[in-house]
Amino acid sequence: MKSILEGWVRRRNPQFALHPAMSTSILLSFGAQTAQSLLRGSRLWLRGRAASGAMLGRGVRFQHLGRIRFGKWLKVGDYARFSGLGTGGLTLGDSVSIGAFSQVIVSTSLAEPGQYIKLGHRVGIGEFAYLGGGGGLSIGDDCIIGQYFSCHPENHLHADHKELIRLQGVSRKGISIGPNCWIGSKVTVLDGVMIGAGCVVAAGAVVTRSVPAGSVVAGVPARIISSRVPQPVTPEALNKILAVA
Repeated sequence: MKSILEGWVRRRNPQFALHPAMSTSILLSFGAQTAQSLLRGSRLWLRGRAASGAMLGRGVRFQHLGRIRFGKWLKVGDYARFSGLGTGGLTLGDSVSIGAFSQVIVSTSLAEPGQYIKLGHRVGIGEFAYLGGGGGLSIGDDCIIGQYFSCHPENHLHADHKELIRLQGVSRKGISIGPNCWIGSKVTVLDGVMIGAGCVVAAGAVVTRSVPAGSVVAGVPARIISSRVPQPVTPEALNKILAVA
């Protein structure tokens, strides 16, 4: 039983290994839940969309399905919602995981449709996320992202104090998040931000400006607090090291 289940899960996650403490009853319950999720996912084929191995929770909704491109082994929690309304639609890579009650919405406007949302392979996002695609949003491969994550790739214009803000339109620059990032829970990323590959963003941060690859950022607004990339030793620093030695 354990070897069968482990082999099945490894089709989606080749590094997966069962913990020895997992009992047969837990595995049977997990297997039943997975079977139900696969059955729900199979309905996408009936709607003309190829979504190999999709596992969907209860109440998952897809709008503008014709503009959504699916990778293999999509996993979605209960009551998540997806909309492909936008000039570039919604693209989901292989082995993407989206938590329950999340919203992945390229746009809601027919007058000013958004651009696109692109999620790379093996992207995992926790529950209650909100991803917008107004100015375009891309998240690279192998990013792991906590709960209540939100991305807003557009801003409301407000320079004219005599005019209603809602009538002044929006600006859109887009958001790009590189591969292999770890983003904590309750992080907000605002329009125009580019987060380089391999960054770590602390929980609760509000990222308002771009950060280079390998950065560790935290705070409101988020600031670089360290780097994961080894820094070259300057001549001054080398002299100090030699002096101590």
